[in-house]
Amino acid sequence: MLAAVVVAATVAAASPWPSVMVIRTVFEKGASATVAEMEPHVPDTKLTEYRDVAYAPPTGSLPQSDTTLDVFTPANGTKKLTTIVWVHGGAWISGQKENIEPYMRILAAQGYTTIALNYTTAPEAAYPTALTQLNTALAYIGEHASDWNADPNRIVLAGDSAGSQLASQLATLTTNPRYAHLAGMVPGLKKEQLIGAILNCGVYDMPAMSALNGIEAWGLQVSLWAYAGTKDWSSRSTGSLMSTIEFVNADFPPTFISGGNGDALTWSQSIPFAQALEDAGVSVTPLFWPSNHEPKLPHEYQFHLDLDEANVALADTLKYLQSLDSAPTSK
Repeated sequence: MLAAVVVAATVAAASPWPSVMVIRTVFEKGASATVAEMEPHVPDTKLTEYRDVAYAPPTGSLPQSDTTLDVFTPANGTKKLTTIVWVHGGAWISGQKENIEPYMRILAAQGYTTIALNYTTAPEAAYPTALTQLNTALAYIGEHASDWNADPNRIVLAGDSAGSQLASQLATLTTNPRYAHLAGMVPGLKKEQLIGAILNCGVYDMPAMSALNGIEAWGLQVSLWAYAGTKDWSSRSTGSLMSTIEFVNADFPPTFISGGNGDALTWSQSIPFAQALEDAGVSVTPLFWPSNHEPKLPHEYQFHLDLDEANVALADTLKYLQSLDSAPTSK
């Protein structure tokens, strides 16, 4: 992986496109391997599926597939279920809803409706395209939830990696009117509809991202250049609005948050964000590992279900979801 990124780093820096294409190839290969690792862990539970549901018409030259979602729900169910809406990761430049399908199936088998979202990645479209699309998806889900045994008043926003950043932004947009005003957006959900958040291995503090060093940090910074549409993203409104650590308040939903001890983002992003949530008065369910834990748990460790620690994360996620199920619908 690092060798391919080094090659990308030698490409002319006038545009992020050449480097991003190399990084995307590396990420896509890793995503395929992770899907293959998860699949044996999917229980043999019959689910009803709704595939490639268009939540918005295509915009300009962007393909319709960018604004589609997949739904998984227990078969033959009639009860409206707590619904987990998951935003996939991929450093804002790669990924698709199929990358998280096994995990969506695992959670749905436990009695939830799960929804995996597509959105346009960079550099094909810059910020705020993805955020706008995902906010539109939430509005669509609220309107059509009854079609899928989903409860529109019991939505849990979830994400991994860049998807966690986007999920945290959507949650902040939903729960902080001042933030929605600054972003110039009308939330797709009402605050009362959002009952929880699941944030794995995410990014919430853009100045801290700009300060990272090393080849992997370079890859993320190039990806942010492509996503923001400007090389100085950290000093623009895009970087500020992506820094949800600065905007969370007591209305942010109860949150499960985790990251691996071998992931630099855990120490610079997830742990500080968990502290910011607690300081704001939010109920936080953290899962972090000691710095000397072995094996070192990598970025996106929760999807590597051959690891015991990933199964601990899954079990703790389900306990967290069960705690939401026992809570009242409205705050």
